[in-house]
Amino acid sequence: MQTVTADVQDIIAKHADETRSNRQVSDAAVQALKDSGFFKMMLPKKWGGLEARPQEFFQDHIRIAEADMSTAWACGIIAVHAFQIAMMDEQAQQDVYGEDPNTLVSSSYNPVGAKAEACEGGFMLSGRWGWSSGSGHCSWALLGGVIPGDGYRTFLVPRSDYTIEDTWDVMGLQGTGSNDVVIEKPVFVPFYRTHHQIDGFNCVNEQENPMYGLPWAQTFIRVVNTPAIGALKHALKMFIESRTGAATTDMTKLAGDVEIQERVAKVKNIIAELEAVMFKNFDEMEANGWKPTMEQRLLYRYQASLVSERCIEGIDILFDAAGGRSVFSGHPLQQFWKDIHMSRCHVANNPTPFARNLGSTSFGVENQDFFV
Repeated sequence: MQTVTADVQDIIAKHADETRSNRQVSDAAVQALKDSGFFKMMLPKKWGGLEARPQEFFQDHIRIAEADMSTAWACGIIAVHAFQIAMMDEQAQQDVYGEDPNTLVSSSYNPVGAKAEACEGGFMLSGRWGWSSGSGHCSWALLGGVIPGDGYRTFLVPRSDYTIEDTWDVMGLQGTGSNDVVIEKPVFVPFYRTHHQIDGFNCVNEQENPMYGLPWAQTFIRVVNTPAIGALKHALKMFIESRTGAATTDMTKLAGDVEIQERVAKVKNIIAELEAVMFKNFDEMEANGWKPTMEQRLLYRYQASLVSERCIEGIDILFDAAGGRSVFSGHPLQQFWKDIHMSRCHVANNPTPFARNLGSTSFGVENQDFFV
């Protein structure tokens, strides 16, 4: 299954400058992805979804990133929420997708600025959440909060209950529109529109397709680093084209330029390694009935966290030899450099805690990560 065709890529690429200038994904790109079916890939068929395998979803995700990394980042996050909501109460699924399978949902899972209190029938929720990518295009939001005595939950909140504050003024991934979601006065969230962390960890769901028994974290942790793979692919293509077209370089010279040859080879290998590991992991999960062992879950989480750092290595290899013109403002490789480096700032792309957890559990220490 493939939803992102060359025509869809062309639309996204054509509006990439507009996306960065407006600091959110262009309406044309969002509409093209709606029309293609990308936002429905992880949605159950009973709501009009495609129930695509994660391997297919992430192949398309990379294709989007080859056209524009900001669009891939924001729209990948939006699209993967269909998987989490499919694990929630059926009434919550009905609320969101009952009338439109292309309903878009943003998120911010960090509970630091949230206040959540239990009440009859549900919870009262207020606070501020940052980094809600693509929120300007969405009519719902998934927001994280910690309830005293109950633990972490995700709250599904309609657009009428929150405002979006324009805070997204950044050096890279400018087009993701990752603004703040704000709930000034407490709003009521019914119990059925929440997702308890332990239910996500235990893969609780009522879907017929066994794919939804996959730990939902295994899909989410990939949407915030896979775009870097697509961006690095595009950067490599552009690097090769710019070198062959440079005034000081011709194909004959390139044939004898060992340094450039080696740099290209290293970056191609980085891309191949990252794709091979990701798709191998999902293939293993599928072969195991979408029920990976805990050891696999911890390993996969750590491997996903390494993607941004490896892509940073790749873009640095290219940029260091991009030629004198690369230092001038507006050079296209600069945007790839900024976007890929920026992706490392996401907490899911910091390998240190995941390496420690994987290493310590190998010696018998109890797992400390419940988002795996």
